[in-house]
Amino acid sequence: MTITRSLRATLAALILAFTPVLVAAPATAAPLPTIVLVHGAFADATSWNGVAAVLREHGYQVVTPDNPLRGPANDAAAVQRTLDTISGPVVLVGHSYGGAVISNVHDPKVESLVYIAAFAPVQGEPAQLLLDPVRFPGSQLLPPVLQIRLVDDPDGLAGKNVDGYVAPEYFNDVFAQDVGPDTAADMIAHQRSIAVIANLELSGPPSWSSTPSWFLVSDADRIIPPASQRFMANRMGAQTSEIDSSHASLVSHPTEVAAVVESAASR
Repeated sequence: MTITRSLRATLAALILAFTPVLVAAPATAAPLPTIVLVHGAFADATSWNGVAAVLREHGYQVVTPDNPLRGPANDAAAVQRTLDTISGPVVLVGHSYGGAVISNVHDPKVESLVYIAAFAPVQGEPAQLLLDPVRFPGSQLLPPVLQIRLVDDPDGLAGKNVDGYVAPEYFNDVFAQDVGPDTAADMIAHQRSIAVIANLELSGPPSWSSTPSWFLVSDADRIIPPASQRFMANRMGAQTSEIDSSHASLVSHPTEVAAVVESAASR
């Protein structure tokens, strides 16, 4: 009897020794990434207000840096200075010309990229080439809609630069045809001009080539033709969706745009 009990005790000890012990630990959710929203030409950071409000309601920290609109290399460096102040993962989002900017940002904290009716150039390609009317007809960003003026610019030649902007009388119909006149008037009041040379500058190696990317096409866009947007999204292998919207989808459809950003954030 004593031997039997001893054998049983020995076997029990061996079983315990070689059986994995599963310890129930409290589940810890991964921290949400910080969302960095980069505005495009003919706009400022307020263009993201609606999207940012939705994302903040859902618990995200949102940053909307100023985009100088001087050229992809210069502006990517400005965005990088903002990223340098952030610890933890980042989802980097660009609208319009802002897409060319985020394509030139290379930071290991950026875990995904989101393009909202945006330029996504390859290396050596200027954004202007993606408005080629032969391949991608339909852009109305031409005179008299597009106007040129001389502006003060401390980084320009002799402290000046040549900038382009959307003439106010055409802004609602061309840039944001799906918003009301009061919203359009507010957008016009916040319009920022872009250096003409910015869309002619050759882009550097694209960050999207090594970073998971999302693209929301505006299929009623009168600035960047939808065909151009689809071409870029397909070329970059982005997860692509479309919305019936003007170029200003971030203003006219903030909930839908925020949903795409959250898809990239929760990948």
